[in-house]
Amino acid sequence: MSLEVRALEVRAIDESDLTDWSRALRTGFLMPPAVTEKELEYRRAGIDIERAQGAFDDGRCVATFRSFAQRITVPGGAAVTASAVSNVTVSPTHRRRGLLSRMMDRDLRAAKERGEAASTLISAEYPIYGRYGYGPAVWTTEWEIDVPRAGLDPRYTGPADGGRVDLVDGADARRLGPALHERLRAVRHGVVDRDTQWWQTRTGEPPHPSYPWTEPFYAVHRSASGSVDGLLVYTADDVWEAKVSQTTATVRDCFAVTPEAERALWHFLLSVDWIVKVRTGLRAPDDLLPLLLPDPRAARTLTHADFLWLRPLDVPALLQARTYATTGSLVLDIADPAGLAAGRHLLEAGPDGASCTTTTRPADLSLPVGELGTLYLGDESATRLAALGRVTEERPGALTLADALLRTARRPWCPDIF
Repeated sequence: MSLEVRALEVRAIDESDLTDWSRALRTGFLMPPAVTEKELEYRRAGIDIERAQGAFDDGRCVATFRSFAQRITVPGGAAVTASAVSNVTVSPTHRRRGLLSRMMDRDLRAAKERGEAASTLISAEYPIYGRYGYGPAVWTTEWEIDVPRAGLDPRYTGPADGGRVDLVDGADARRLGPALHERLRAVRHGVVDRDTQWWQTRTGEPPHPSYPWTEPFYAVHRSASGSVDGLLVYTADDVWEAKVSQTTATVRDCFAVTPEAERALWHFLLSVDWIVKVRTGLRAPDDLLPLLLPDPRAARTLTHADFLWLRPLDVPALLQARTYATTGSLVLDIADPAGLAAGRHLLEAGPDGASCTTTTRPADLSLPVGELGTLYLGDESATRLAALGRVTEERPGALTLADALLRTARRPWCPDIF
């Protein structure tokens, strides 16, 4: 006797689906499946319902997916609009049935039609998203610092350049943070925008309904002229053993628009009495830490991993949006089985910008669309990818030129999970 195979429906959700969709989302992330009214209010306020999908089995939601418009800074300081993918789950009862592939295909094609230049996501598992044309474009590192070993001057009382670090409260962070973060986005590629809800939930107004809230400490750096140039948010666990502090500070957010402000905020935190360890949170792999420390070995690497993945959708728009370290031209032959970004493109680039047009000229480099995503923000080497068999050099010298054009002096950084 054969079992009946029910058709699984993949479709956009509406308001009436939100409770069931949220339950499926929590199930997929191994969270208690009960959905509270506060969580529903939070999701209603934060979800673009027209860009949320679900898979349904006999009316029950068994997979979730949504996207939203995002601005991501590219080398040179400009920003492009991306379709940011989030809340991707498939219930354990419905794995390996192509549900993610169906939802992903719908979203990528809709993003292409909307004119979004790329799609982005934070990948929970490395092997999943390469088959959809994404490549790891931003990596992240987290350190734990042994403060007594770091070698900083215990007599430190503040910046010597006339600047200062002040403790503020959550309301101040909500007031000062957004404009400061926009200044960061203008100078640091890989950074994505933060909306009002982001600032509200990260400052407890109200906190995220699914996670316990601990009021953090907030500190800002003010330059000698009085401008706010950096923000630090951290918690401390207040652990003691035999009347000796073993307290660890955990950084929730730390960013600055000047090196002076960044150094001052780290020096401040590493000088707080009773703190013996600092967990840095998600930093760029070439962060000022650990080289800021007199003894860099005091910083132990906890995490070093891929973080933000990027999937090109409009190759000319992406390549024309950024600047390049030198002047040159390359013909890139992009393979994309989904047909969204395939083609041969002539990139004529320089420090002031670029043009990118379709061409019939012979290719200099041939590569899959995901490898272009990996190269786009300047973090990876085309020569390295070619050695791995993932990029093909069609003209001698093209790899060297590609690295000279595309790579950036600082590595991209994305501090936000979305």
